[in-house]
Amino acid sequence: MRTDRPLRISALKAERDYDEVIFTTPDGEQFDQPMANTLSLCENLIILCGHYKGIDYRIREHLITKEVSIGDYVLTGGELAAAVMTDAIVRIVPGVIGDEQSALSDSFQDNLLAAPVYTRPADYKGWIVPEILLSGHEAKIKEWELQQSFERTKALRPDLLKKRKTDRLLFTQPLKKEPEILPDSPPNRIFVIQYLNK
Repeated sequence: MRTDRPLRISALKAERDYDEVIFTTPDGEQFDQPMANTLSLCENLIILCGHYKGIDYRIREHLITKEVSIGDYVLTGGELAAAVMTDAIVRIVPGVIGDEQSALSDSFQDNLLAAPVYTRPADYKGWIVPEILLSGHEAKIKEWELQQSFERTKALRPDLLKKRKTDRLLFTQPLKKEPEILPDSPPNRIFVIQYLNK
């Protein structure tokens, strides 16, 4: 075992507390939007990336607190998985993207795909934006977007609907609970460590 790997983790942990020390691995828990949401609330994370055949198992047994996979396939190294996870986590942190509410209405936040997006002009080469979007009636537009999200999810990713309690709740319950944003929360830190088997 390369002894510098545990030392690097220990050195980082000596500087501050870490909510999770994550190892990217194909046999980990599946990364999804709810996990990204949960991890976005953490103050500090370490993401350890294996390369080629992974890392010494003793590190997994004694230092790793969470093992995560981004899908049912194998990459040459965990760096891309760490980048995917970091992007999904950080974009939810308040202040990272300009429109914080936008991140809360993205696909998968409520197990629905996003509604179609249209831009200007309203008529491009005869391709017309749906009339409801031009109406200016915000409530009807939101209703249309919700219906489109449901229809797209049903057609493209019906597995997501199984995660919802019932389809009836879609139209009778609010889709999201507004998050509590704490103005004095400390900046999030994510450290990515590359582990090379040599």
